[in-house]
Amino acid sequence: MEKQLASLLALLPDAKVVGDSKQVITDVTADSRAVQAGSLFICLKGATVDGHKFLAMAAEKGAVAALVEDMPQEAPAGVTLIQVADTRAAMEAVTPFFYDYPGKKLRMIGVTGTNGKTTSTNIIRLILRKAGFKVGLIGTINIMIEDEVTDSHNTTPDVVDLQKTLYKMVCAGCDYCVMEVSSHALALKRVAGIEYDCAVLTNITQDHLDFHKTMENYRDAKSLLFEHLTDGKKPNKNAVFNMDDPSSAIIKARTKANVLTFGEGKDNDIYPLTFTVEPKHMQLKLHTPVGEMDLELKITGEFNVYNVMGVIGAMLAEKIDKATIEAVLDGFDGVPGRFQLVEAGQPYTVIVDYAHTPDGLENVLNTARSITKGKLWVVFGCGGDRDNKKRPIMGALALKLADKVVVTSDNPRTEDPELIIDEIFTALTDVPAGKEVYRESDRREAISFALAHAAADDVILIAGKGHENYQILKDRTIHFDDKEVVMEYWSDKK
Repeated sequence: MEKQLASLLALLPDAKVVGDSKQVITDVTADSRAVQAGSLFICLKGATVDGHKFLAMAAEKGAVAALVEDMPQEAPAGVTLIQVADTRAAMEAVTPFFYDYPGKKLRMIGVTGTNGKTTSTNIIRLILRKAGFKVGLIGTINIMIEDEVTDSHNTTPDVVDLQKTLYKMVCAGCDYCVMEVSSHALALKRVAGIEYDCAVLTNITQDHLDFHKTMENYRDAKSLLFEHLTDGKKPNKNAVFNMDDPSSAIIKARTKANVLTFGEGKDNDIYPLTFTVEPKHMQLKLHTPVGEMDLELKITGEFNVYNVMGVIGAMLAEKIDKATIEAVLDGFDGVPGRFQLVEAGQPYTVIVDYAHTPDGLENVLNTARSITKGKLWVVFGCGGDRDNKKRPIMGALALKLADKVVVTSDNPRTEDPELIIDEIFTALTDVPAGKEVYRESDRREAISFALAHAAADDVILIAGKGHENYQILKDRTIHFDDKEVVMEYWSDKK
């Protein structure tokens, strides 16, 4: 991929250019470490790092042009400087153009919401592939281009990485891209240049208030996906809403797309006729616009009923036939870290789940309770440098819904783990008879404590990190995998 610098400058009519505008650009990046010969380097001003400080380094590595807000006193030799008022806004305009707007060539399905995005997007990917399409996926766990898998570092990558990934999908012949779309990405315009075709809202519950400040701001950020759904020229734009979530009615009124709804009420397009939840599977019969679907699912839990209904809404909007949808749903056995059963030869049930919000924890605890014959354990913590308002809320939910509560660390980041636990414990001061509460800031020790003391019919839910195989501490990031801890414990035990 290459572009004449002059063609990029046409998108920035107010820019001041110092140097040769006839340069050929072969790459775009805002990361000085990724600069290569022919790069356009974008100097971004972040909260802690200013990209302007790396301009000389970028020049040494072969950058031929740079987007800047502040002109240096001396321009690096051979580098054309393009001064704009806002390099981030310029990046949002230039990057999709450089990659020939791949988000307008692919059919784009975006799933947003506090919980359920990963499970939903993974099922959608499988259904579309079963229907004969080539599919890319961008999500919390990984990025997939057909069968090629790479790790993901953000739920939704930044503009440059996202456009580059979409371009690779186009080059690989993909028909579809299925994306988890985060509120951060929408608010920060990481999805600039993408024209979505179908958008699904799973739910909106408390999360990311450290960034959005209020639930209204959080909801409004999610709403952007639906408000702009009919922008562009592609046909058949559809919005799929969970009408049992109060935010859906508000956002539904803001979209001009075709609407499909799902939920408990019979006034929805998709609703459950019956469902039975078992420890390792569930039966679900649904009313849909194309007739009843009678499903035998290898995933379980009421929250997965909603995930399945949202997926079906999206697939019906994309004209996928009923038999294909049913075949994939009946065979789907879950996503790593999403209500994942861990089998290590133990006499009780162990579940690993990513639940890190009040709503997410409540959902998985209720589901775990429905399959528990003995005592229900929960091992959880709360992330540092994130919304601290949810800490006592999650503590109260754990005490209400579990019998044995072990409070530990999640990703403490720069915060003191003990102080995070203290905030959770403000809701754990009045422990009812028959319940027990423990604290252990070392996550491995906390998990091992539950594993050592659980009885045969108990269920242990290890919540918060799910698929993550690392833990972010104050001074370093270490390898840490909840499932591995369980497997290692029982391996040593044997």
